Amino acid sequence: MRQHDMLSDENWGVIESLLPEGWQEKVKELGAYQRKRAFGGAAELLRTLLIHVAEGQSFRVTAALAGEGGLADLSDVALNKRLRRAGAWLLWMAAGVSEKWLRPEPAPSLDRSLRVRLADGTAVQEPGSKGTSWRIHYSLELPSLHCDEVKVTGPEEAESFSQFTVQPGDLWLGDRAYAKRSGIYHVVSQGGDVPVRTGVRSMVLNDEQGQRFDVLAHLRRLRYQHVRDWPVTVPYKGSQIMGRIVGVRKSEEATRRDQKRIQRENSRKGRKTRPETLEAARYTFVFTTLDQSIAPETILTIYRIRWQIELAFKRLKSLLGLGRLHNQNPESAKAWLYGKLLTACLLEALAVAATRFFPWGYPVGPSTAQTTESLERTRAHVSILSPGTASPQQPPVSTEAVAKTLSHSPGKTEKTPAPDGGFAE
Repeated sequence: MRQHDMLSDENWGVIESLLPEGWQEKVKELGAYQRKRAFGGAAELLRTLLIHVAEGQSFRVTAALAGEGGLADLSDVALNKRLRRAGAWLLWMAAGVSEKWLRPEPAPSLDRSLRVRLADGTAVQEPGSKGTSWRIHYSLELPSLHCDEVKVTGPEEAESFSQFTVQPGDLWLGDRAYAKRSGIYHVVSQGGDVPVRTGVRSMVLNDEQGQRFDVLAHLRRLRYQHVRDWPVTVPYKGSQIMGRIVGVRKSEEATRRDQKRIQRENSRKGRKTRPETLEAARYTFVFTTLDQSIAPETILTIYRIRWQIELAFKRLKSLLGLGRLHNQNPESAKAWLYGKLLTACLLEALAVAATRFFPWGYPVGPSTAQTTESLERTRAHVSILSPGTASPQQPPVSTEAVAKTLSHSPGKTEKTPAPDGGFAE
């Protein structure tokens, strides 16, 4: 179902049936709707906001469409203010849809002492622009997916941990773009830690004797399903960042898939593929500043969760038009991101309801114990967070598994392989 179809009068009742209980009452409690001035109620406000967020229309066009459709009578400036106040409400509904339709059970906190935060960024364009106009830097707190910080900069500001506020006890997860010494030093100097995806040439790595650390030479020693780690140091501004390289060999199927992807992307961009790049595709390896009390298997389990969530946002960027931002205000941008997350959860819930629960696509009649039991048996794991990784024999990694692993001693830590035998990549 297209986003436009979701917002039509015919289908709006289906969308409302997917929303969590009490969503209309929450609109006032969370400050998104105070008085009947421009909107008739919570439904009209949500439909108007989704025209902007899900359809990708500008504030001016959204206001005009809402007026023509009898949803609201307000200006584009007033709509911008409404969006800014609706952030908490949109987030609450996204979490509620996820809990109601997509999650088997509420996800517990990852650890008693670690606040896990995922850093990501995306280039965005203004309407009519052919290149990058702005860059959104945002961090999500796991497992709640709460967006605790967002920053809009010019395209010259690269993705880096330095863009964010770090507190002692933070555990920051990032992809290759965040494998920069300056950003990692920013986290470590503020009392945080990182597991970050790295490459063969991403950072200067030394061994304990101060000699250059050959990543590939060490990774070649890995056997299938054998996780290892090696102590390394990263020199930066006269100091040494202490850490480890943690690696695992991929399955042959995963290796072939990633090597084909690398060659395809380089061919499209007119670049020559280095032999060492293809060899590195045989492994998943990350750099972490977490000490030896956290087992290497646990490091990869944490990384796997980060990768699954990144896949979700790749889908948001491609399917939901996350690459176009109509407002540079941080609070508006944050609410806009929450609206995108809600839209994605609604799309997933529609797919679950239509294909697994009811032939007509939504529940009808009073809830019964039998219906509830059926829902619990067939309810999917959060497919937007772990797309394509589930199998009946090996379910996707959950934050509960990470919590248990983090609470174990290194000797008792269990390996968590991906369905293809390696760790999810």
